Amino acid sequence: MAQPSGEFRQEAVRIRGGELVSGGLLVGVGAPDGSEARTCPEEWRPRPRRIERSEPARGPVGGVGRAVGPLALGAGPADLPMLDRENDIAELLGLLAEGRSIRLVGQAGSGRSALLSAVAEAAADLAPGGVVQLCGHRRTVPDLLQDLFAATHHAPGYRPDPGQLAAHLAEVGAIVVIDAAEPSGAELEQLLAAAPGCAFLISAAPDGPPLPAGSRLQDHLVAGLSRSACLALTARLAGRPLDVAEKAWAVDLWFESEGLPLRFVQAAALLRQRDVSVDALVAAEDDRMDVFGAVDELVHDPDPAIRENELRLTVPLPSVAETASPAVRLAEGLSEPAQAVLRLAVALGGECPTAPHLPALIDVGQGEAALAELADAGLAVSIGGHHRLTAGALELLAPHWPARGCVDGAAQHFAWWVGHSSVSLEQIAAEAEVVIGVLLADRAAGRHDAVVRLARAAAPALALALRWGAWERVLQFGLEAARRTGSVVDQAWFHHEAGVYAICVQQPSRAIAELETALTLRSSAGEQRGVAAARRMLDLLRAEGRQLPVLGAPAVAAPGRAPVIRKIAARVPAGLKSSRRRRAAVVSTAVLTLGVLGTAVAMSFSGPDEIKGRDPHNGRLDGGSGTQDPPFPQTSGSAGPGTAGTEPGSPAGQGPGPEPSASGSASHSPSASPTRKPSSSPGAGESQAPQQPPAPGQPQTPGPQPGGPGGAGSGGSQPGGGTGTSPSPKPSSSSSATATTTPTEPTAGTGTPSGPSSSPN
Repeated sequence: MAQPSGEFRQEAVRIRGGELVSGGLLVGVGAPDGSEARTCPEEWRPRPRRIERSEPARGPVGGVGRAVGPLALGAGPADLPMLDRENDIAELLGLLAEGRSIRLVGQAGSGRSALLSAVAEAAADLAPGGVVQLCGHRRTVPDLLQDLFAATHHAPGYRPDPGQLAAHLAEVGAIVVIDAAEPSGAELEQLLAAAPGCAFLISAAPDGPPLPAGSRLQDHLVAGLSRSACLALTARLAGRPLDVAEKAWAVDLWFESEGLPLRFVQAAALLRQRDVSVDALVAAEDDRMDVFGAVDELVHDPDPAIRENELRLTVPLPSVAETASPAVRLAEGLSEPAQAVLRLAVALGGECPTAPHLPALIDVGQGEAALAELADAGLAVSIGGHHRLTAGALELLAPHWPARGCVDGAAQHFAWWVGHSSVSLEQIAAEAEVVIGVLLADRAAGRHDAVVRLARAAAPALALALRWGAWERVLQFGLEAARRTGSVVDQAWFHHEAGVYAICVQQPSRAIAELETALTLRSSAGEQRGVAAARRMLDLLRAEGRQLPVLGAPAVAAPGRAPVIRKIAARVPAGLKSSRRRRAAVVSTAVLTLGVLGTAVAMSFSGPDEIKGRDPHNGRLDGGSGTQDPPFPQTSGSAGPGTAGTEPGSPAGQGPGPEPSASGSASHSPSASPTRKPSSSPGAGESQAPQQPPAPGQPQTPGPQPGGPGGAGSGGSQPGGGTGTSPSPKPSSSSSATATTTPTEPTAGTGTPSGPSSSPN
């Protein structure tokens, strides 16, 4: 990753702007008055294209498979071959070939990430879709699903809604490897259910809850290495063979640590520091033997290595307590640039910025070498496009390595960086956790003004980078800091952005609450343009369902029933595998189309003022008493108080049918017109046509019914009122012309004509 070109000066902060598509909404981000969402035109909606295995991209931005920054020098022990893991790799490959999903469990530092990388490299040919490697560090389930979609489909700037996402991921058959996944329990099951054709290999936290009954996952324990493997690893990382004392010391460490690889990576770093001390003693002795030194007695050894070994015995090995918690001693032996980077990482909550940021933050010019030194010492690891401290290092180092002002000015730097035009969205996504670390550090230090400035600059950039989990957290931090500073304008902006975020993630109740708060604050501050922007968002939320884009509902797996996993290794041809699903999709599309046509016909009989819709002041779109938000927005064919028809196949949802004739029969011809005049006498109607029971959804009385547009007073009532006692008014020419086409429209639920098909006699 390169710094922005041009002069390296802190110019004015610029807000990054752009557009993205979220489901059926076109979202404009970074506008001066706040982000806005509107219905996306059909011609602007992305058409996702599947990425074939021959294409280079096999991972999302900032993921394990695609490094964004110069991380090659920081790989460290990860470049070593796997030791004592042949049986684990073979077993995991066999389970993945059968379509099983596995969760790796084990203690922190047991080498789960290294095992994941080895299995992912060996499993490249097992699945038709290959291997997709994702990073689960600080990612929510929606973020991971978006990363999986981005790794398997080409659709930049597009975040599908849950229904669309489930449809796209249903056809993916790949092995998905997720390192350091944070979701657990029901969230993890939701992740697996969204991609039923994939086999998952997940590394989760060691203290995660047990798997529920009927889970697709099965646990695989990652134990420590054998004694011989630990000794070989230590010798290889130390760069030399171990002597007798060092072997005994390593064996004691193996018993104490249960063979955790991370402990021996750190032990090898302690041995290298000891070698540095031995080299200093050798150099001092050579100086005494120099012509400028005073030599009491000359020591002549046939081999300099013998003297070096003798001097090594004078330097004691670390104690068992020091090897159990070696972070402090390892940090003391680092170089000054590495110590500065380590101090910065501790101040940022364990997150290390990438090397190009280090000169501006802590005046370290050789950032790559400093990060490599931390990784070689077992204090940092590369994950998600940047480095972070290893497990347990932050807790041990925080009391001994205070910040000392190393994060002063970091918020100003990153606020300028995220808005610079030469910085890509992929780079911003890779630094999302670092930005959040800066916000947390400034909040702890009481620099709330800096938090507000960075949050206002970073929130639009993270939204465009599709890191919406980080986007939500940044908005929360910014709103909290704005309340501390007392700025009404900033509070209104964060409330407005939180409302737009809630619209995008289909949380209408939360969106209304946030936008109404923003509207109140902006009205009190006299921001007329901001008030107009908030009102436009509220109008979008309070619109009728037929005026909003039709979004799919999230896919929910049947409780207590695990989805069927295809055997990925069988490599069934794609045409055979997807034929049944495609037929189901065609049928579903046809049913939805019929429902939309029927609703449109029913709406043509209702005036715009007669459809009341939902109460705009109750804070909910569904009008119910529940607390759970419904899927946003509702489909136009669903039953509800804002729709014309209440049940599939109901004449109330299709408009008036043809009036029965004197004999009680109706014409079945599509060209028949029901425009003949009804009898003006009420008695004639009663004697010639028997009274029919009201159809489901039709009113029982000719009076208007409260709470819905389907009453007798609406445009969808039939001549005659529905009871057979009141005289039928003469239809007007406009209503007759419209009603002429109604009998030919099929009912949404059954596909049959809405008029009567047989004689009442």
